[in-house]
Amino acid sequence: MAGHTENSIAIDAPLDLVWDMTNDIENWPQLFSEYASLEVLSREGDTTAFRLTMHPDENGKVWSWVSERTVDRAKRTVRARRVETGPFAHMDIRWEYKETPQGTVMHWVQDFAMKPDAPVDDAWMTDNINRNSVTQMALIRDRIERVARDRRTAPVMPG
Repeated sequence: MAGHTENSIAIDAPLDLVWDMTNDIENWPQLFSEYASLEVLSREGDTTAFRLTMHPDENGKVWSWVSERTVDRAKRTVRARRVETGPFAHMDIRWEYKETPQGTVMHWVQDFAMKPDAPVDDAWMTDNINRNSVTQMALIRDRIERVARDRRTAPVMPG
């Protein structure tokens, strides 16, 4: 058994803005509500290794792990995987971006499996990721759309 989730959201903003804001990983603690900090560990070409630390959970536990993320702007995709897997046997994430007449659709695909001794099973984590993805995607959409709106209404300076 393994876990698989797919979640999408339409964002009323140009693809370049959505791409730039969601791939500015140093800014993720301001984009996502669940991340307390992000530390870039290394960069090599289009691949970045980084440590993500979450805010404490309801039991006061702070979760942290190292991930690796490779962007492919030409294909409008990002592939990521946990290097320090914690309770996961593996965790692979694919981000896909598609330009539409209404803006940009951002799609997340997560494939994973929990370790046999993990505190939760694949089904529980699938439900958790699906609930959390909807919440985080809505926050991201709202934050990007606010920036897009501000850019559209900004006064043009005479030159």
